[in-house]
Amino acid sequence: MSAAGFWDDQEKAQNTVGRLRALKTLLKPFDEMTADLADVDLMMELDDDELSAEIPEKLKCLEEHLEQLETKALLNGPYDGNAAIVTINARDGGTDANDWAAMLFRMYSLWAKANGYDLELVDWQENEEAGINSCGFVVRGPAAYGYLRGESGMHRLVRISPFNSEAKRMTSFAAVDVTPEIDDSIKIEIRDEDVREDTMRASGAGGQHVNKTSSAVRLTHLPTNTVVYCQMERSQHKNRAMAWKMLRARMIRAEEEKRELAMAEKYKNMAKVGFGSQIRNYFLHPDQRVKDSRTGFQMGNFHQVLDGDIQGFLDSFLRWRVKED
Repeated sequence: MSAAGFWDDQEKAQNTVGRLRALKTLLKPFDEMTADLADVDLMMELDDDELSAEIPEKLKCLEEHLEQLETKALLNGPYDGNAAIVTINARDGGTDANDWAAMLFRMYSLWAKANGYDLELVDWQENEEAGINSCGFVVRGPAAYGYLRGESGMHRLVRISPFNSEAKRMTSFAAVDVTPEIDDSIKIEIRDEDVREDTMRASGAGGQHVNKTSSAVRLTHLPTNTVVYCQMERSQHKNRAMAWKMLRARMIRAEEEKRELAMAEKYKNMAKVGFGSQIRNYFLHPDQRVKDSRTGFQMGNFHQVLDGDIQGFLDSFLRWRVKED
């Protein structure tokens, strides 16, 4: 990082800085654990009754820290250290589904903020009545994709609908898709003739400019019917660059899903793997709880989860994935 010209290529430099941050998240707690273990050894050598009484609690803390480190060590996939491109789409459930999609965006935003991640909004399609039709954003920070990749799939909400005059219980769905942000050093072949580009006026937030010029860019990969959309930048050039990055990420994720499905077939677990499956249930009625249908991990405080406390779900998926493999 101190080399001359390091910052000349901003994207490459930021990737290096990101790798450094990711390594520090492992090395710093490991060094702290090593020091704590040395303290315990010293306490045992001194043979002091008062110090000896503290040893069980010290060891308990060390075990907890070790478990956290072991979970972080599971972030060893080829793209786990990358930033995460996340898209959320409202599915079945009418206006409740649109509201649910917006609630999920808030949940991930609060998780990112609490953990020191940067979040960049690249797409925001509001619904006329409430909530959103879809949104897209990038989460940047240590192992962002590694942690969030398990969020891909269908998220199901059960609650008394605030949009139903008869206060009926409603079930609504939102689909989450997570792909790794990749740089130009990762090669994937996409033929220009296989991609249709459409430009249009942006429809989301962004001031007076967004509705005056055709700055929004939509790319469609014709062979797979994969569609990506970017509109949040003022420049069409920047939106196009981000859209291509998103499309390349989708193609790489598709290859990962093929491998996951092959592994799932081996273990007869296809329903639990891949985008489109119902991965988590959020209940606000008749009782409050959130349960992951793959790992079995659950929390009894619905609002705590929606306020961004999802780390337990992310960690449990990492451990579950290793068992499935």
